[in-house]
Amino acid sequence: MTGEPEETENQRLTRNVNELLGELRVAQAGVQILFGFLLTVVFTDAFRHASGFEKAVHLCAVLLAVLSTVLLSAPAAWHRILFRRGARAEILNAGNRSVIAGLVCLAGAVTLTVALIAKVVYGPISMAVVGVLAGGAFAVVWFVLPRRLDP
Repeated sequence: MTGEPEETENQRLTRNVNELLGELRVAQAGVQILFGFLLTVVFTDAFRHASGFEKAVHLCAVLLAVLSTVLLSAPAAWHRILFRRGARAEILNAGNRSVIAGLVCLAGAVTLTVALIAKVVYGPISMAVVGVLAGGAFAVVWFVLPRRLDP
């Protein structure tokens, strides 16, 4: 025991919601940078000459980035709309699920983007290798390791 008074349930929920919103700032910055990059690509001459497959992969990456933006910003919107109603527990529960889904979409968008870059630069075999490595890295570091670290 540290000698500090214990948190009330409301204080704990408030702290947890604030922590969630703070974590979102980090993830949202990555999504915004990726989304900006993906948007500029379509205005290049090289993109006009891309294959239908490359354009489809690019569009999938864009859509995953959009979905990631929606899911990662949802808890902030929910907090703004619901916090005065004392719905912190609901915001926290739904927000946690939304953030995890948003991170999955972000991992997918980044994976598709680097795989597409590998295809354009080195060919389809590189695309497969880079895609598997990037997707695997996200899966292991973001989702497998935390489960192993959980006591």
